[in-house]
Amino acid sequence: MPRPILCTIHPGALRHNLERARRGAAPASVWAVVKANAYGHGIERVFDAFRAADGFALLDLAEAERVRALGWRGPILLLEGVFDARDLELCSRLSLWHTVHCDEQIDWLAAHKTQAPHRVFLKMNSGMNRLGFAPGRMRAAWTRLTALPQVDEVSLMMHFSDADGPRGIDAAMAAFDDATADLPGERCIANSAAVLRHATRTRADWVRPGIVLYGSAPDFPEHDAAHWQLQPGMTLATRLIGVQSLQPGDTVGYGSSFVAGQPMRIGIAAVGYADGYPRHAPTGTPVLVDGVRTRVVGRVSMDMVTVDLTPVPEAGFGSEVVLWGRSAQHGTLLPIDEVARASGTVGYELMCAVAPRVPVVVEALE
Repeated sequence: MPRPILCTIHPGALRHNLERARRGAAPASVWAVVKANAYGHGIERVFDAFRAADGFALLDLAEAERVRALGWRGPILLLEGVFDARDLELCSRLSLWHTVHCDEQIDWLAAHKTQAPHRVFLKMNSGMNRLGFAPGRMRAAWTRLTALPQVDEVSLMMHFSDADGPRGIDAAMAAFDDATADLPGERCIANSAAVLRHATRTRADWVRPGIVLYGSAPDFPEHDAAHWQLQPGMTLATRLIGVQSLQPGDTVGYGSSFVAGQPMRIGIAAVGYADGYPRHAPTGTPVLVDGVRTRVVGRVSMDMVTVDLTPVPEAGFGSEVVLWGRSAQHGTLLPIDEVARASGTVGYELMCAVAPRVPVVVEALE
């Protein structure tokens, strides 16, 4: 028998989350962002749930090829554009739309030989200082692009650095509006946090929800997934493969980082950092055992995690352990955001870090 660990993808929840994003952004068109192998869920596993999207947005050409191979004939957007002039050949062949964020990408387009002109998204640096043209350079970049016979249509794009926090979107939105006030073209603006918190103010033609599609709240802990009516797209679960009884003073795991202060039982769960569970998850990180919330104790090992069975005295060998997601046996929910916060990270990282050795199943989509 294989180890009892299992990652379950919930396409019904993914479909629900997509519709939640669409309602929040209406009447804008919606990209389903499936970069990083659909945030660790698997592009092929989420495709049917996201068919109702207006397009798929991702990072690299291999992912774009996978989406086309699944039969998608609608728009696909390369969020960072091409990384080499030769990539434009595949953009032409697969009819990919792509972001233009620097002069080098315009140079490549100008030298590209194609019979079908490209749809491009001209990106402005609105203050995050990652990719994009400075506001004062947008017009010159737009003028260069629109003069190229290789370019069919130019849309305008930006990204918010603080849509999930108190700084909000006002400064970035004002800079974008000023720089593009009289430039034609559709606007592609809102990320997950902006879709949920600021959609009525962004006036976008296209929105780019990412993490919300997978059931994580972009502004946690101010708001949780339940506040935004989101459902978990992934459950990581395993079972207890051992139980130990401790006396006061007994220690647990490498480094003896946990010391029992009273008699207690601990369960040993078949999951560890080699499965993608965060090694830095400290004592106190929440976990469900037989649907009951309890905690991790001691240091996470490569293949095992120890959990406190005090709140669930009937638990024993074979009991269900949910690291995040929903208990299949009891329906109890453990939001991935809570696990991530306890571990000093974000839900994005936990989703993307599930290891290849973990078996994955997809629930039937009703």
